[in-house]
Amino acid sequence: MVARATPSAGDLAPDTLPRVRTIVVQHPLVDHKLTTLRDETTDSATFRLLVEELVTLLAYEATQQLRTTSVTITTPVAQTTGVHLSWPRPLIVPILRAGLGMLEGMMRLLPTAEVGFLGMVRDDDSLIASTYADRIPHDLDSRQVFVLDPMLATGGTLVTAIDLLLARGASDVTAIVLLAAPEGLQHVEEAYTDKPVDVTIVTAGLDLRLNEVGYIVPGLGDAGDRLYGVV
Repeated sequence: MVARATPSAGDLAPDTLPRVRTIVVQHPLVDHKLTTLRDETTDSATFRLLVEELVTLLAYEATQQLRTTSVTITTPVAQTTGVHLSWPRPLIVPILRAGLGMLEGMMRLLPTAEVGFLGMVRDDDSLIASTYADRIPHDLDSRQVFVLDPMLATGGTLVTAIDLLLARGASDVTAIVLLAAPEGLQHVEEAYTDKPVDVTIVTAGLDLRLNEVGYIVPGLGDAGDRLYGVV
């Protein structure tokens, strides 16, 4: 699996490492599943299954920097050393409602993580996101947080979510999105370049632009509607 990071942290000195990093995962299976998700003829049942599978592939890349602790164990043959995930456990935060469709794929790879929930809605006219439900721990100090939201369009929803996490002590946030638009990435970069939080965005695709109503082009439509139907 190949991941393209922008900008390249390896080319920068430690004191100039970017606080916001974008990783576009490049792999034939990722491309295949994303293409099927884009197809307007893909039904909801297939769409949900593909989202779970795609998120698991993205999660493999997104968890590369998970913190671990060395441990000594005894195998049936000999004693050896290995690693366990460090405490406190990572926190996974799907953004309702569409983020729920990504949760199972993430938990399949990281079953010991804890799960919090954020209910957020974007105003169709202003494109500004507001929070209507919050089930997030009040103390996120030292927690690695993974935010799940299918589409990074304007970036407003993700910035609002990260602001809430930052206010509760988070300093390491990874967002897993199926698709991202340049406008959304720019918004996130501008919001956190000089803030005390490291933000990584992992996505299966970087699309061309947003249209006049804030949808990603070519995109895949409204992810929530395609997952669960129009409400």
